[in-house]
Amino acid sequence: MSAPRNPPGPPPESEAAASAARPRVRGALALVGLLLIASNLRAGITSVGPVVGLIRADQHLSAVAASVIVSTPLVAFALVSPIAPAVAARLGLERALGLALAILACGIVLRSTPPQLLLWVGTALLGVAIALLNVLLSALVKRDYPDRIAPITGLYASVQSAMAALASGLAVPLAGEHPSGWRLALGVWAGLALIALAVFAPRLRARPHPPTVLAHAAAGPAEARADAGAPVPASASAAGSHRARTRARAMWTSPLAWQVTLFMGLQSLAFYVLIAWLSSMEQSAGITAAQAGFHLLLFNLCALVGNLLCSSLTHRTSDQRLIAAGCSLVLIGAYVGLILAPQAGVVWACASGFAGGATIVLALSLFGLRTRDHAAAAALSGMAQAVGYAIAAVGPILIGALHDAAGGSWTPGLLVLIGAGALQLLFGVLASRPRMVQ
Repeated sequence: MSAPRNPPGPPPESEAAASAARPRVRGALALVGLLLIASNLRAGITSVGPVVGLIRADQHLSAVAASVIVSTPLVAFALVSPIAPAVAARLGLERALGLALAILACGIVLRSTPPQLLLWVGTALLGVAIALLNVLLSALVKRDYPDRIAPITGLYASVQSAMAALASGLAVPLAGEHPSGWRLALGVWAGLALIALAVFAPRLRARPHPPTVLAHAAAGPAEARADAGAPVPASASAAGSHRARTRARAMWTSPLAWQVTLFMGLQSLAFYVLIAWLSSMEQSAGITAAQAGFHLLLFNLCALVGNLLCSSLTHRTSDQRLIAAGCSLVLIGAYVGLILAPQAGVVWACASGFAGGATIVLALSLFGLRTRDHAAAAALSGMAQAVGYAIAAVGPILIGALHDAAGGSWTPGLLVLIGAGALQLLFGVLASRPRMVQ
């Protein structure tokens, strides 16, 4: 006679605890993957500035050509950002991010490989990859953390700034004294992209039928079933894609979207101009190259402080005008300081780094705070980063050209930056009002 079977009941406590822990573990791994992606957004760019002299000497480049190396990724940002939502709608958000990480690793390797043509090809691919990551990471935050947009944005911006500081600080030691040592200093960051891709990989495997998440969110709840792996009817997918395109076009007629866009562009212009030329400005005032390089490291570390402070303040109120105005005024003050007292370069580097770190968090947070869902956030992010990085790409070349035209003086360029800072103040205040893009 067989033994009686135990009646069905609740699972043992150990099994219940394990079941409850699994979502927390998945959530923690998802956040780690997001932060690893963020760590790749600036390291490949900020590692160039400290070794640009070695690149010029080794590759026989002019000063203008060297500034183009800094601006090429920004041009790619401007060209690729508008199509990033369409890429995600076609592949799914996770797979689009994974593809961008793979392109980034390839671009970094090619940039550090002879012949010189690959320097330009790799730099362009790096720009394409980071453009996709910039836009889609904002959409991922809006989708997965809708109630914590500012804190999560501040957290990933802080990681981004920390890695930017590390990349600029390690560039010269990694390059050493060898003329081609810059290849190692730049190429080593391919490893970081591959690590991020490896950690993010489980999220790629979890979605065998790539959902067009941006289109689905625009289309409605029927298509949103794809987020759980359910199939989406072709008609619903087509409708979602159409609505996503319509929404993206509507952004270009929204005054608030343009205010966010111009604020994004002007704060990006300030950051990339200072990354490219701050050390040269200081050296022209008699500060040694070693000290100027250390000040650039402090610039990025102070940006990290600005990231954290802004992220802790932004979510406390629906009105961020005081943050936008205060940080823009600090930046303008740093420009004035570089004209009147350039020997105190360390002060102006720290001040401008702090202001830049805070304004990038605010700009990125506005993509989610001024929109109603992650599809709209991606559309606004694509527009803002397309136009914004086109503005930013002009900055390093323009300031370098003004320096040459003025016989080696940085004052004309700094006066232009003061004007740009005033416009940043204006559009930052307008964009930070508690309104939504319609």
